Amino acid sequence: MDWDKLRIFHAVADAGSLTHAGDVLHLSQSAVSRQIRALEESLSVTLFHRHARGLILTEQGELLFDATTAMVKRLDATAARIRDSEDEVFGELRVTTTTGFGTLWLAPRLTALYKKYPALKIDLMLEERVLDLPMREADVAIRMKEPSQADLIRKRLMNIRMRLYATPDYLAEHGTPETMADFSAHRLICQHVGAAQVAAGATLVQQLIANDIPSMLTVNNYFGVLQGVLNHIGIGVLPDYLTEDFPNLVRVLDDVESSEVPVFLAYPEELRHSKRVAAFREFVTEEIFNYRKRQQS
Repeated sequence: MDWDKLRIFHAVADAGSLTHAGDVLHLSQSAVSRQIRALEESLSVTLFHRHARGLILTEQGELLFDATTAMVKRLDATAARIRDSEDEVFGELRVTTTTGFGTLWLAPRLTALYKKYPALKIDLMLEERVLDLPMREADVAIRMKEPSQADLIRKRLMNIRMRLYATPDYLAEHGTPETMADFSAHRLICQHVGAAQVAAGATLVQQLIANDIPSMLTVNNYFGVLQGVLNHIGIGVLPDYLTEDFPNLVRVLDDVESSEVPVFLAYPEELRHSKRVAAFREFVTEEIFNYRKRQQS
């Protein structure tokens, strides 16, 4: 099959419109339409259903779009490797991790990375969904469990636990609970048990709410939980890595905590020699090492 026609087909399928694809490709609508017709004729299939609202892929079109999507991602990965310099670190690096870890731990530390590599462009994708690294949805991932895919290089960074924290102001006004029974006089702030989160965190929340806590604030990520705690609304379930950046947080009920959650850095085997990936891996590893060192001192 003609790659130019496949490239144009992919742009049309992605945009859902001949006009929008033409804008992206810098081609006229008629030129795009001719190429699509020629591709359909060469394959003896119809690739799009034409509607007034745009184009919809046929079943055959969806099969071809899946194939061109994989091709585009592979080409992007190859281009990324080609652009890697022997001596410099520059270009785009797509990093994915959870909203909580990305906003509360990673993003505040990126200043040091940019200071060392000012030409680096980081696309930070924060979501609970696990992006597919081999399919090039991201270059590097920091995940709260060990990746299961065999074609990934992975490095264990640290272990974290979810614990209970409050501010001194909140505890001064409401008192410090000594046992779970004392929670009847307090408000719990946590992620909703059904929200996307690590299993250990959800389990701890289930254990806590089994104590019939009368007042709660639930949020769908740890950033929101932290804001509730910092504004003295109640006692929150938060990851223990926050204590370094928020030293005024007071741990409550020291015997209440989640099981350990492993934190892994992972990236595709094909990016083993990427200068950008290596720079990011070394940066995160050094930050974790320094964090552990300060925790032990």
